[in-house]
Amino acid sequence: MEELLKALEEKDTKKVANLLYYKVDELSDEELKEVLEGAEKLALEKKDYELYKLVVYYYHEFLGVDKIAEFEKLAEKEGGFEAKFHLADLYFLIGELEKSLELFRALLEEEVAKGNVENAAKVYYSMATIHEELQEYEKALELIEKVKELYEELGDERELLRVEIHRGYITFEAGDTYQAKAIIAGVLPKILNDNELLVEAHLSFEEMFEEEENYDAALQECLYALIRARGTDYEDIAFGALMDVLWQLFLDDDFETVYLNIDMFANAFPGMKDFFEAVKALALFKDGKIEEEEAKKAIEKVKDPRLIEMLKVLGEAEL
Repeated sequence: MEELLKALEEKDTKKVANLLYYKVDELSDEELKEVLEGAEKLALEKKDYELYKLVVYYYHEFLGVDKIAEFEKLAEKEGGFEAKFHLADLYFLIGELEKSLELFRALLEEEVAKGNVENAAKVYYSMATIHEELQEYEKALELIEKVKELYEELGDERELLRVEIHRGYITFEAGDTYQAKAIIAGVLPKILNDNELLVEAHLSFEEMFEEEENYDAALQECLYALIRARGTDYEDIAFGALMDVLWQLFLDDDFETVYLNIDMFANAFPGMKDFFEAVKALALFKDGKIEEEEAKKAIEKVKDPRLIEMLKVLGEAEL
């Protein structure tokens, strides 16, 4: 909370948006209302429509306050790409997929007419994501090819690599896992010095292995992703992916896979050793390998309230 208030005081819109994204679940309703009021004023003052989108979305999702009509009026008044783009993305976030597509199509027509290649690429990418959400994978892949063409025209090599990773992931969703792995593997040698893209690649592999119920490999990919995510905005995403895999293993009563693999994480992240040892103790207890008292001692060493809550979730997974 204090970090968010400081970012608001400093009028750092990017930092506020980032902190909101990662900290929103930790705030009480009163704290969130205070932060959103400040963030809304800042977003409007700075005309930062990405931040404004998040504000309106969190009002809608967490507080039940509808400010969408206000955003619509603002986008109509401003008339620029950024406001319309983020309004369309807001529709996507709240599940109004057809409405989102409709606005994106209109926006695409405008940007193509103006010759704004980069903006057109962003719109095509967003539209591909919507069709992916609708499980219309062939259409999504068709649009991804349009995105690639435009980034090739722009000469943006990094975006091309990021789009190729996403193409691999959509190929996996469409049912061709082997081709998906081959696509992403082709990207890996080109991104060895780009931690953010490596995280995206490893998390894509993680989901493929999880789908195959190859949890040893899925956990290994989580480890790679977490190591590469250190110091980036992807840390919470990578950690969330690990927690999803652990939760599934606890849900399936596959405690052995947990306690045989978790030492990797304890050794790789000594600052979180107590947490990972508590996860191991919980799995050993659930599998009847240690007594409850021993598990409790390990769990009591964890002091971070967020991590304690995660241990509770894992402990209740099979119920």
